Amino acid sequence: MRSAGAVGYPLARLRAPGPAARPRARIYLLSATFCSSVAFGNLGLNYVQLDVAQVVYTTTPLFTLLLSALLLRRRHHPLQYAAMAPVCAGAACSVLGQVRFHQAGCCFLFAATFLRGLKSIQQSLLLQEHGLDAVSLLCLTSLPSFCILFSAAVALEVGPAWAGVLRYDSTLWAYVLLSCLGSVLYNLASFCVLSLTSALTIHVLGNFNVVGNLLLSRLLFGSQLSGLSYVGIGLTLAGMFMYHQPDYIAARWASWHGRDRDKRE
Repeated sequence: MRSAGAVGYPLARLRAPGPAARPRARIYLLSATFCSSVAFGNLGLNYVQLDVAQVVYTTTPLFTLLLSALLLRRRHHPLQYAAMAPVCAGAACSVLGQVRFHQAGCCFLFAATFLRGLKSIQQSLLLQEHGLDAVSLLCLTSLPSFCILFSAAVALEVGPAWAGVLRYDSTLWAYVLLSCLGSVLYNLASFCVLSLTSALTIHVLGNFNVVGNLLLSRLLFGSQLSGLSYVGIGLTLAGMFMYHQPDYIAARWASWHGRDRDKRE
């Protein structure tokens, strides 16, 4: 978050000035939601393996769809609701293996997943309804988020976790810097996608990222995929098609059903 501010503020100065009235309360609430999702996600990873976390995170589109309908009163095509089943189940099957579930850990992860969906809806509102651009929103949320996360780290993690941190060599700090810059670019790209589409679309695409990682792992590193992984890839692709083309599917179904009825008559 600190690197986001360091990169974002110079970029914002090069752009046209944003709106004079900035919804500060909503920006602070967005920062709190983001930090809470990070905290619950880290708590969950204390109890479960990463593959379990990935399985839980695949339900993010479902939470986002429900929150969009409840909070924003947005109406979706019935097939888009139906598409959540193969999108979530397919991504889950793609990463499902020898996993061990832990009740408390899964509760923390589901809380983090819920907050991730809520965060995306808040971002979408600020980008689309309040007229903020991606760079401005990143700058405005970076400082409050940094203060919250840094305060929590100082209060909760000072001690053994920080022992010897200043003795690491320059190579590690170079990798940390690259990671920070990569995070900035990722956040900017996410905000741009949100400004052009919706909170639900970005999480549906996020589940497709699971499929992309599996395929790249197979192509680049020769990883072996199980039959369940291939089933999951197929379900995810089918669900994404249902989500993005509900009108086309409904029209084709109506046309096919009409021809079938004419033949019977």
